[in-house]
Amino acid sequence: MTLLPPSRRLVALACACWLLTSCSAGAQALWPEPRPEPPAFTQPRNRPNFEAPSATHCARPVSTREVPGWSGNDAQDRRGLRDERARALPERSAGAAERSARSGDHSPGASPPVAARTLPAPAPVAPSAQLESSAPHDFAPRQQQQRHEPVTAGVVDDNADFTAYLAFRDRTPVPHRERDVRERYLLEVKDARGRPVGDAEVAVQASSGYAAWARTDAGGQAWLHPDAFDPSRSGRYDVLVRKEGRQAAARLVRGQKSAVEVMLDAPPAPARARLDLVFLVDATGSMADEIDKLKATLRTITSEVASLPSRPDICLGLVAYRDRGDAFLLRSHDFSNDVGGFLQHALYPLQAAGGGDYPEAMNEALHETVHQLSWRGTGTTRMVVLLADAPPHLDYGAPHYDEDMLAALGKGIKVFGVGASGLDRQGEFIQRQVAQYTGGKFVFLTYARADRPGSGPGRETVHDVRNYSVDTLDRLVVRLVTDELAKAGRRGN
Repeated sequence: MTLLPPSRRLVALACACWLLTSCSAGAQALWPEPRPEPPAFTQPRNRPNFEAPSATHCARPVSTREVPGWSGNDAQDRRGLRDERARALPERSAGAAERSARSGDHSPGASPPVAARTLPAPAPVAPSAQLESSAPHDFAPRQQQQRHEPVTAGVVDDNADFTAYLAFRDRTPVPHRERDVRERYLLEVKDARGRPVGDAEVAVQASSGYAAWARTDAGGQAWLHPDAFDPSRSGRYDVLVRKEGRQAAARLVRGQKSAVEVMLDAPPAPARARLDLVFLVDATGSMADEIDKLKATLRTITSEVASLPSRPDICLGLVAYRDRGDAFLLRSHDFSNDVGGFLQHALYPLQAAGGGDYPEAMNEALHETVHQLSWRGTGTTRMVVLLADAPPHLDYGAPHYDEDMLAALGKGIKVFGVGASGLDRQGEFIQRQVAQYTGGKFVFLTYARADRPGSGPGRETVHDVRNYSVDTLDRLVVRLVTDELAKAGRRGN
């Protein structure tokens, strides 16, 4: 290796530090000089649009942040818009083909949202309602105790069957935010004993100066898609990886067949896994049936995840969204380990209403989820379960879901899209796009008859998927969570 002069080595190291510390809250001003010497990173042409996860705990009461969907200037116009959307709701129960034909419709004359407001915090619940308790939780209101039919669902992993996913993209010409993922490379970070190093920060920079950021999952892996962030299609990329003050470097050469392997002498993983789990839910009128079922399903999910043999340290969050012109654009509940408060004050009061046109405010809700919630720092498994029956508005301007899915990868957040009844091809495309890029999976509700959601649970779906297994939604989500946590368990101490 040809060594740079001392002055240039200092400049290169300072640039490398800036590249990652610029997206890391509370990061060290300087890193220890690594071995081997890092590549000469330069100031990237595109800056990170996020801060690294940094919260230390979620031992807080359930809090609520709400962004109204109307401007507050004309109450009469708001009532008229709500009446118009109420009349439109039966139309949204039409077949999937009719929804697809309307997918380009826009909200007529909707006013921009006003500033968010923080709603009063609920009264603290008894300590026995905390997730730390080993006792089963039973905080459902009486009306929530009634029996519901099981909700069945299937799942596909588009990263595991990437060829099939690319074929799906090619045969699905729908409006979306384009990010080219056809060329991808697997990054694997391991320690000296060959054990995966999870939640390591990653910076990838092209020779042209464009850069991207990622965090490895609990299994020490991350998928890198150069053309999603580098319009210059550089031939090589410098990769810098760090965790808890230790760092290492590697190089990615376009066209290489093997994975990018980095050895990082990282400390052992915590003995107890940490999980930040967010439910991101479309709360418009057409989701009434799904939300009612979700309340019963999530109660089972939270109870079973909390009772896993590993007894993970769990934080729960909820972000519900509607659309412009509705009572709220989005309503978010930050992370809390108070499962009783989460059920009582966040989940059970959630009601479906509003909507009207087909697309909804998913862009704003995903942005809120990625950037505004108090995601915990090093050593946390971060997951989002997105339940929706419609695509996002692509005509509202920023924020854009593709930019936030890139930020989600940089923060180590995996999105698992759940396609509810009525989700058209555009909605399926975008949910799978976000899930694939962030390392998540696409889940879809199934029915006895694919074209009749009211036909009850079954194995059929209208979605463009093959070779899937079916289970109840609660068991399926618990299995997805268990699989993610198991990756962390493989590292050991």
